[in-house]
Amino acid sequence: MARIVVVGDAGLDVVARHDGPLVHGGDTRSAVRMVVGGAGANTAAWLAHCGAEAVLIGRIGGDIAGHRVGAELDAAGVTTALVVDESAPTCCVVVLVDEAGQRTMLPDRGANARLSPADIAPSALLGADHLHLSGYVLLDEGSRPAGVAALAAARAAGLTTSVDPQAATLITRLGATRFLELVAGVDLLLPNADELAVLTGSTDPESARELLAVVGAVAVTSGDGGAHWVAADATVNADAPVVDCVDSTGAGDAFNAGLLAAWRGGSEIAAALAAGVAAGARAVQVVGAQPPSPLNVRG
Repeated sequence: MARIVVVGDAGLDVVARHDGPLVHGGDTRSAVRMVVGGAGANTAAWLAHCGAEAVLIGRIGGDIAGHRVGAELDAAGVTTALVVDESAPTCCVVVLVDEAGQRTMLPDRGANARLSPADIAPSALLGADHLHLSGYVLLDEGSRPAGVAALAAARAAGLTTSVDPQAATLITRLGATRFLELVAGVDLLLPNADELAVLTGSTDPESARELLAVVGAVAVTSGDGGAHWVAADATVNADAPVVDCVDSTGAGDAFNAGLLAAWRGGSEIAAALAAGVAAGARAVQVVGAQPPSPLNVRG
């Protein structure tokens, strides 16, 4: 069983699945749920669900939301190394989900934006095989030093590393060149097609070859187009199954978890990629970004 450390956000998602277009300045009826989310927490929960040993490093507020986040992650089987910040609230994200299951997010990173290098406890890396970093940590100026420190600590400890770029619009704001400088040397970059386009100018998975001068390999997700592992020696593809998309929130985080759990657990690349696609497909069929937990059953 692989032991994978995740560095990233944890918080609460307020998921509003609305009927029809939003009425600006008016009312739109919705089905609203409050669930645990945050890209780092999502990946960690799905890692545990996929059979890996998951550790989450992050920051929460000293509030009720933070207590709930910790309790649900514990129930999901995630080992947490969450620093409690008494000066900032726990992250909260308003997620608007349309009739096709596609999400629009309004995030307040809260305490996550204050993650610091001191929060990357060396003890959390002991016995680990791999470190996965959420790109949101690097894309926010406040938490960026923590992301840089996490990658450096992982390399010093002999761990393999991966980064999910997370947000095309935020990469554009930072600049693709600067982002690639920050992730230089990681073993695996995990962009979706939109993020790949910001980094290479194209959504074609083969354009990821341009990034191999910076990272070891690239796993690109393309929604209904499946996923593609691009490395110096070959490209491996995995088709996406046809499923009913209820809520696309966290699909990429689940894909990351399925792939990493299998890959670092010893599977061949083709099998690991397929495992990632399967986890992503399961994620879009439930409301919320994490698998059902004993404390919070979702439908």
